[in-house]
Amino acid sequence: MSSSPKFHWLGECRDYRATWAAMRRFTARRTPDNPDAFWALTHTGVFTQGLAGRPEHLLHPGYIPVVPTDRGGQVTYHGPGQLVLYTLVDLRRAGLGPREWVERIEQAVIDWLAARGVTGERSSGAPGVYVDGAKIAALGLKIRRGRCYHGLSFNIDMDLAPFARINPCGYQGLAVTDVKRVLDGPERDFDLEAIARELVAGLGAKLSP
Repeated sequence: MSSSPKFHWLGECRDYRATWAAMRRFTARRTPDNPDAFWALTHTGVFTQGLAGRPEHLLHPGYIPVVPTDRGGQVTYHGPGQLVLYTLVDLRRAGLGPREWVERIEQAVIDWLAARGVTGERSSGAPGVYVDGAKIAALGLKIRRGRCYHGLSFNIDMDLAPFARINPCGYQGLAVTDVKRVLDGPERDFDLEAIARELVAGLGAKLSP
């Protein structure tokens, strides 16, 4: 019998390739009884190109490395100040389809924003969460034998300039924002680990045995 999902804060400025390799190892080795896991971290600056990625959406990556990866979707940017939450979940065991899991992750972000007076919205056919038409959270998953890895990137307090070097998620001219900008309040320090734990609280409860 599986136990409750495990949360791991992996720290800031972690290498993307090493973390991706660790996710694949975790997924390949897990058994039906292994608990699900949520890994939270930030990455050093990197563009990741999903399985549907098209080279024309990489406008001028310049000094930022580009890593082709096995998640769904197009190109996106990861960097300091962006919370990345990897969802290593046995969807088959949980009785969830990929679309339902995407919606649950989106809803966790929408609820987190709503608690702070910000309206987050979905966009038909474009997974993620948007505030006033600007993307604040992106999603990309990989499902292998019913088991999910990859997950959510949530812009908290970051340099958004690298997004201008790509067509974010394959959309030309897509506006991008972060939590610091939409809250538009006094200067503050954001505790990324605490935010990750708040998001996981709702997601993990739905997976508990």
